[in-house]
Amino acid sequence: MVQNTSASDTSAGRINAAVLGALLAIGLIVGGWLLGAQIKATRLSDRFVTVKGLAERTVKSGLAIWPLNYKEAGDDLASLYAKTEADKQTLLNFLDQQGIRSSEIELGVIRVVDTQANEFGGPNRAPHRYIVEQQITVRTSRVDQVAAAAQRTMKLLQKGIVLSSNIGQGVVYKFTSLNAIKPDMITEATRNARAAADRFASDSGSKVGAIRQANQGIFSILPADVGSENEMGGGSPGDSSLKKIVRVVTTVQYYLES
Repeated sequence: MVQNTSASDTSAGRINAAVLGALLAIGLIVGGWLLGAQIKATRLSDRFVTVKGLAERTVKSGLAIWPLNYKEAGDDLASLYAKTEADKQTLLNFLDQQGIRSSEIELGVIRVVDTQANEFGGPNRAPHRYIVEQQITVRTSRVDQVAAAAQRTMKLLQKGIVLSSNIGQGVVYKFTSLNAIKPDMITEATRNARAAADRFASDSGSKVGAIRQANQGIFSILPADVGSENEMGGGSPGDSSLKKIVRVVTTVQYYLES
């Protein structure tokens, strides 16, 4: 009986040793594979290319803001106010003739300046005591209607109304549909960046791998007509241009594979 037990123990020990050896071998294989993958990943992380992709669209503005500022000067406030009211009616009639709707017109508050209110005016006093001014603002999505009307303001001059030429008094056009074109433009810019990476990789005998890092970039809206911001005399640069150029530049890093 004792001999049989010893043989059984010996057989179990051999099996345990075999299992332990197999597990050790598997552990070495897995460890070697992980180490190789880590070395490969480390080398891969050192090989990448940074490229930029550009996307541009020529678009049409969707909102027009047209401030019409006018003023009158005189010494009798009552008659001056009556003249200002007459000017306002002339302006409203002009806008109506140009097809501008009443719902697209905002009347500003009348502003009265007493030039003699400052007792230290001295010899440089204004020739008239009172200056009355008001602003009428057209705000509409019918940009073509405003663009056409703005070309006919000479009719107002013929009726004795001189619009203010102060900075900010020209027609301002805004592009209002940026969110609608953003996704397609980002896709296009990324596609162009990938094409640039493919060309670089081809020249260097490599292949483009996965994206390492990407930066969408900032959307900019520029005037389609470079000189237009100076023609109407107002707004921020490019605001007086009916046509706009929307531009985005994405920056993408791609891994390079052998």
